[in-house]
Amino acid sequence: MCGIVAGVSRRNIIPSLLEGLKRLEYRGYDSCGVAVLQRGEARRVRTLSRVCALEADARAAELDGLTGVAHTRWATHGMPVIDNAHPIFSGEQIAVVHNGIIENHEALRQSLTEKGYEFNSQTDTEVIAHLVHEHYCGDILAAVRNATRLLQGAYAIAVMCRDEPNRVIGARQGSPLVVGIGKDGVFLASDTFALAGCASRFIYLEEGDLVDINGLDVQICDAQGQAVARREIAFVQHALGTELGAYRHFMQKEIFEQPVAVARTLATIVDLDPLQVGMPREGELADVSNLLMLGCGTSYYAALTACGWFERFANVAARAEISSEYRYREHVSQGNTLVVAVSQSGETADTLAALRYAQSMGEERTVAICNVAASAMVRQSRWAFITEAGAEVGVASTKAFTTQLVALFLLAIVIGRQRGRVSQSEAVVYMRQLAALPDALRNVLAREPEIMAWAEELYQKEHALFLGRGTHYPIALEGALKLKEISYIHAEGYPAGELKHGPLALVTDAMPVIVTAPNDVLLHKLKSNMEEVRARGGRLFVLADSDTGLKSGPGVRLIRLPAWFGPLSPVLHVVALQLLAYHVACLRGTDIDKPRNLAKSVTVE
Repeated sequence: MCGIVAGVSRRNIIPSLLEGLKRLEYRGYDSCGVAVLQRGEARRVRTLSRVCALEADARAAELDGLTGVAHTRWATHGMPVIDNAHPIFSGEQIAVVHNGIIENHEALRQSLTEKGYEFNSQTDTEVIAHLVHEHYCGDILAAVRNATRLLQGAYAIAVMCRDEPNRVIGARQGSPLVVGIGKDGVFLASDTFALAGCASRFIYLEEGDLVDINGLDVQICDAQGQAVARREIAFVQHALGTELGAYRHFMQKEIFEQPVAVARTLATIVDLDPLQVGMPREGELADVSNLLMLGCGTSYYAALTACGWFERFANVAARAEISSEYRYREHVSQGNTLVVAVSQSGETADTLAALRYAQSMGEERTVAICNVAASAMVRQSRWAFITEAGAEVGVASTKAFTTQLVALFLLAIVIGRQRGRVSQSEAVVYMRQLAALPDALRNVLAREPEIMAWAEELYQKEHALFLGRGTHYPIALEGALKLKEISYIHAEGYPAGELKHGPLALVTDAMPVIVTAPNDVLLHKLKSNMEEVRARGGRLFVLADSDTGLKSGPGVRLIRLPAWFGPLSPVLHVVALQLLAYHVACLRGTDIDKPRNLAKSVTVE
């Protein structure tokens, strides 16, 4: 969601701030701004356009300074208008950029108004700026510390003061913030990716930390105000880079990177041994009888798909929970439970909170399935499987999803082996299937011309149904999510067996029905569901394994995928659905990599 870049530099900091904002554009935003200390005053420019427009405005305003803060805002409190864009000022002295939500902002606003402060925005952020101003007595660090003690909610902030040049204060609580150290300066950002061009060493702040960047000096204190040393991590560039290359959009590029991303993820398993470093070792999960998976959006669908794998291979009772719902229910511990948190960024606010809630209830065995090794979720968990998807720029997740599925499949095999449910010979077979997965994915991607022909028939529709059964039901949900995310077509995923329990009322020749049809034990049941659609004049678009025997005919369009790929079949079918959503969105002319109202990393509740 919102993005922060700030810092102190030896040279004009504007280029570094703007480059950082460009790198954060993938997160989604509806306004942006930058402020610097220049010749004894705080100056800013803000825009409701893209960062490239902000760059032109900053050039026209001749902004130039060594100390600055910058921000991309995804609107929460207050509409996307200039007055609500960050940086937010308090008078001409204090400038603040903020990610997160201040839950007690209304009470703070009322108190500050009574003290004579005037509010120029509808944001919750403005209360932070005024609180810092109220507490300022010549030391901006002390002012920020005293102000944050009054805040309730989640925040990552960067603050600068007109009267203390070459100094920026950062604070975090429930929202990520990282310090980047480079040869020309020290920076703050909400994501290491923003600082990849100007910093080579990073320090991830912990909950409640404050950081004081004073010139090129960095001091960190914890929530109790005690000076602390946090571990530095060297920056490692993803092999799968962020250059668009010959592709039209990052989403298309990332769809086609999936064979490589899966291969990279598998390469972390030495000799295809599922006991990866960082994962549970032999015997540590032998007594696990219950599995709780937590996730949001696409990550939740990955967990839902994996439930069948854990039940089949490990004989454990597995359930997937939507993080934002689980964290607000009274928890009943079932004992011998493994908690699995699934997130692309590892900073998803609801999943982090749900993980901590599970831990507070005594669930100590936790695994993070994540694409970012230094993320809060990885640090919060006992074990972690780091997927190797590389940087994912498109808001709609693709390669992060497929690598999550691979990681969850491997974890199911690990638990199955430890519980004696999967033999050594069976494990070898499954690992060979995994090794063959990248080539099978390339086979699916080769169907792109056929999928483009489907898109021509679908792009003018306003509604669609997606059907699947068993482990393919979550794939139907994910296919529907992808279509609605980037094409803005209303789409719903259903278990095919539920068709006659309500959704069949929607079926007409104007309602396309997209079906994922693997050659598994439920194929005959699925065929009956498809006939129910045809009998009502519905139009079927069927992704079928080549060995199903299904054929095209009146009211039935069919694309043949590779032969049934066993339990990993969902991974192949979802790639075809990703391509379908992508090409439908292309024909509708939407902003595919930055769909409206959405953000890449949802770091607020």
